[in-house]
Amino acid sequence: MRVLFAGTPQPAVPSLEALIASSRHEVVAVLTRPDAPTGRGRRFEPSPVRRLAEEHGIEVLTPARPRDPEFLARLAELAPDVCPVVAYGGLIPPDALRIPARGWVNLHFSLLPAWRGAAPVQHALMSGDEITGACTFLLEQGLDTGPLYGSITTEIGRTDTAGDLLERLAVDGARLLAATLDGIEDGELRPVPQPADGISLAPKISVEDARVDWKTPAQFIDRQVRACTPAPGAWTTLGDERVKLFPLTPLPGATDVEPGRVVVDKRGVVVGTGSGHTVRLGDVQPQGRKRMNAADWARGLHLTETVYFA
Repeated sequence: MRVLFAGTPQPAVPSLEALIASSRHEVVAVLTRPDAPTGRGRRFEPSPVRRLAEEHGIEVLTPARPRDPEFLARLAELAPDVCPVVAYGGLIPPDALRIPARGWVNLHFSLLPAWRGAAPVQHALMSGDEITGACTFLLEQGLDTGPLYGSITTEIGRTDTAGDLLERLAVDGARLLAATLDGIEDGELRPVPQPADGISLAPKISVEDARVDWKTPAQFIDRQVRACTPAPGAWTTLGDERVKLFPLTPLPGATDVEPGRVVVDKRGVVVGTGSGHTVRLGDVQPQGRKRMNAADWARGLHLTETVYFA
């Protein structure tokens, strides 16, 4: 089939690679978000999907909005049979949805109808889910409400971060997406409506959502930090300084360490939580400095009095 692929970030790259390698489908163009400023220098950089497409000489479309008349006209000229979508980052308008004969097929990183929205992996981790996965569905105007083609599942590991989980799902999901397109072309797959029960929403995780509240239980803080790694990054404050947190370890046994209290011992740095348990910090990144081991950070502060994260 003639394919126009829509995607932007790194997790979309394995799917585009799989379709480029497929002997059954021709990627005639790629739709991706416009170049965006990144890093401290705020230099404009192409998306990972754009870079891959250009390496293979594939036409790249970067409209500010997919409803722009110029984009819709070019989409009609290309006449794709199907448009697979993986984390494109924009809403596909009705005029665009109607153009490909077999529609837009979305790869979503959850087991729908659970975690509809922009951050399904982060919300699955934060909520303590033990199983997650990815699914393909026929895109429609509702938020991830379209009928399902297929799915794969994976266990969420005890130490998985959102980055770890998304990396695995991106690879496994690429195979699912390619198989879905094969099944559609062969006439073997028909989308089926999503279940009416089990709906949950996964809005984008904001920077404020990533701030640790030390009055919450240790297990929740552990999940929150892993869910926000690598982005947007969990954080707390010590005095007027913001400190970024990387995965930490909940410790067994109740203690009398107050929530947020920072205690330096021979094995590193522990912090009290609202459940009466402590967590041992892994790496931290003080504001304006590099990532470092929490013990090294604490030694550099020469803590001689009781201090608290806030």
